[in-house]
Amino acid sequence: MATLLDFRRRIRSVKNTQQITRAMKFVAAARLRRAQEAALAARPYANELSRLLRSIMARIDEPEHPLLARRPEERILAIVLTGERGLAGAFNTNILRKANEFLRERRDKKLSLVPVGKKGRDSLKRAGFKFAAEYINVLAKVEFSTAREIAGLASELYAKEEIDAVYLIFSEFKTVVTANLKVEKLLPVEPEMAREPAKETAQESSTDQPQSRIDYIYEQPVDKLLASLLPKYIEAQVLRAMLESSAAEYAARMAAMESATRNAGEVIQALTLHMNKVRQAAITKEIIEIVSGASHGA
Repeated sequence: MATLLDFRRRIRSVKNTQQITRAMKFVAAARLRRAQEAALAARPYANELSRLLRSIMARIDEPEHPLLARRPEERILAIVLTGERGLAGAFNTNILRKANEFLRERRDKKLSLVPVGKKGRDSLKRAGFKFAAEYINVLAKVEFSTAREIAGLASELYAKEEIDAVYLIFSEFKTVVTANLKVEKLLPVEPEMAREPAKETAQESSTDQPQSRIDYIYEQPVDKLLASLLPKYIEAQVLRAMLESSAAEYAARMAAMESATRNAGEVIQALTLHMNKVRQAAITKEIIEIVSGASHGA
């Protein structure tokens, strides 16, 4: 049976753990604010650039740019963005489950991966997947140079016809308590689909849905526009995915540490109650022994 000293040691240990989880929660909350601002600031540029590029492609019958060549998807490159560390709830598990589903559906294809984040790198390496490159310790502080390097690698492999499609698998930041797992095709770029305005609903008018075609007048030739916009588009999409993943990871860690802190408080309360019962029983036993001894002496 546990003694009072054992209970006190256990309570002290749980309190120390609670202090750590509370501190981690505050650190994650502070970093989340900056990561959330960066992710939200990157969305308008990336979405508008994507819409503009798709609109241009919808007006081209046979694009000649090497990054727009369409081939049967026999060789696929997947860029998987996970966290660098644990203690973030089911954040990494959910992304890896989504990635495994994507890869399992295409197991008859030739697959190569670019893991971004230590947790994904370690898990996918144990699964035996082939890496075209790997990037770790880059999501704590997202830099444009890293996104440009990843985008350059994907563009080079696609232009050399070593791969036929590029996909991004990441967790998009939605709210502090929820995230949206996404699989986005990076290459080849899908042209914008025309649609009748009368069929458009309020829900369908989001940036993720195809918009009604609008005629633009472009001053530069199409080939020059594509040569200028395509690298920027790929870099912007990779950078946005990295910022979204970083913000989602901090949000998941803050929620997990808040839950851990609350659970630690409940454990401390239950241990304290049990300790008080044991102490009260010990005191009652001592009183009974004293009274019994006094009565026998009389």
